[in-house]
Amino acid sequence: MKEPVRNRARWQTKPSSIAVLLLLALVLWGYVVGPLVSTFQRSMSIGGNPLSEYTPFLDFGSVQSEAVRGSLMISLLSVISAGTIGIFLAVLLNRWDFRFRRIYKAMVLVPIALPPLMGVKAFYLLYGKAGTFPQLLAQIFHTSPTTFALTGVAGVLLVHTLTMYPYFYLSVAASLAQADDSLEEAAYSLGASPFQAWTRVLLPMLTPPIVAGALLTFMSSMASYTAPLLFEVNNVMTVQIANNAASQQSLASAVAVMLAAISIVFLIAIRAYEQRTVYRTQSKGGARKRRRVTSPVARVVLFISALISTIVLILPIAMIFLLAFSENYSWRTAPLPSAYTLQNFTKLFSDADAWAPIRNSLEMSAIAVAGAAVLGVTSAYVTARMRFRGRGAIDIAMMLPWALPGTVVAFNLIVAFARPSVFSFGQILIGTYWIVPLAYFVRFSPLIFRSTSSSLAQLDPSLEEAARSLGSTWWGAFRRVVLPLVSSGIAGGVLLAFVAGVGEFVATIMLFPRLKFRPLSIAINDELNVGRWGTAAVLGVVQVLLVLAVVILMRRVEDRNTMTHTS
Repeated sequence: MKEPVRNRARWQTKPSSIAVLLLLALVLWGYVVGPLVSTFQRSMSIGGNPLSEYTPFLDFGSVQSEAVRGSLMISLLSVISAGTIGIFLAVLLNRWDFRFRRIYKAMVLVPIALPPLMGVKAFYLLYGKAGTFPQLLAQIFHTSPTTFALTGVAGVLLVHTLTMYPYFYLSVAASLAQADDSLEEAAYSLGASPFQAWTRVLLPMLTPPIVAGALLTFMSSMASYTAPLLFEVNNVMTVQIANNAASQQSLASAVAVMLAAISIVFLIAIRAYEQRTVYRTQSKGGARKRRRVTSPVARVVLFISALISTIVLILPIAMIFLLAFSENYSWRTAPLPSAYTLQNFTKLFSDADAWAPIRNSLEMSAIAVAGAAVLGVTSAYVTARMRFRGRGAIDIAMMLPWALPGTVVAFNLIVAFARPSVFSFGQILIGTYWIVPLAYFVRFSPLIFRSTSSSLAQLDPSLEEAARSLGSTWWGAFRRVVLPLVSSGIAGGVLLAFVAGVGEFVATIMLFPRLKFRPLSIAINDELNVGRWGTAAVLGVVQVLLVLAVVILMRRVEDRNTMTHTS
């Protein structure tokens, strides 16, 4: 007798379900897919040959072709270098036990706290032209500071390697935590050498996390704009888009479309590889043990290696804090600032205007995250619980902004909202306050969508169905059953999206109209451009503290969720 009631309830909610799907499709088209289509149309707007802006990409000697090769080369090298360091540190800190290992394990994630713009500037001030280390080495060896300076591609690779290796470290470390090293012991007992055990047992098990790390690193490297900008690498696609966005929109549109196409193709290829190849262990795990380092020589080598690695990782953040206490214009030719003061912090806490960029960024991020939470949670629930044709299309559309560099997302919005449209309520958004929160909304909705989807995937649908069978409405079951159980996933995505919006620079620098509503990243950029590095560093310290606060909040949310499920 209950089945007809259930069917009737489903039939009664069908119109509302269709309305939700149509509204969701409308939002995704208006703010995600539609702007990309507009960019493609703009790239073909020249009379005569509509593909005239794309033919230079086939010319090996053209600027466009060189930019493609430069982006691909840097991205692939970044994957190799970041992967090597990330995998090495994950294996070292999770499979071997030595003195101060816990401290090193905590320090290895320090790069996560680096703000995007100020973090790259810290690398430049440490290793770039007239940086601290080039000047110190020049004084020791009596040479020019440029002799030891990292410039061009080398500087970009240093930044990418030391900021992107956590993508590999986190995924590989999580896989090693679940692995059973008795499999290696079994290989050794069958006569395998250490090399054979690693290549035939351990590395195949680590293939999925390595592939995931490679995907994130490649995408992040293709999207990188600040590092090439500061280290003067112009032959990359992100810089080409920014340089031509105002003067040659059709050319910038073509470069944006090509960059988007490369990123999407790589994303599809990685997903196809993940679905084709499956590596699973039949072990239940739980037999993990770390090998104690007993050799005195090995202990000294590990200690020195870990100590040097820790110092290298901490230096950029230490540089930001050091600059925050330095007087503006006090650093020109010396290895370090020559004068220090508390005035930068005093001004921050006493001058209301100094807080304006921080307040603007917090407001813009809050507005964007509020909309992104609604879109992300709705999309995740629709794709996880509703059965209809086109679920895969919604999934791809939601993740599309994550596959696109910030320069491409920003340029898409410039093209789409440079004139009135239905989705801008008949207004021109370019040059207004609202274009920046809209960019954050588009850019970081995937974070909330993916984290919510992961939580819903672990939630048994029968719990919701049980509530519905007891007479609860859909909204009642969702509010009282589903929402509390996936709240940690939503909260994690919201926090990540919020802090990403506060620190976003790439999309902001292309969209910001230079009016009174300066976001934090633009304020830092303005201060750096006029040489007020101390003031810029204080704002960078605020970004670092915000990231650390978010990490602490996420840990507490995870711990609370674990305790709830345990009880």
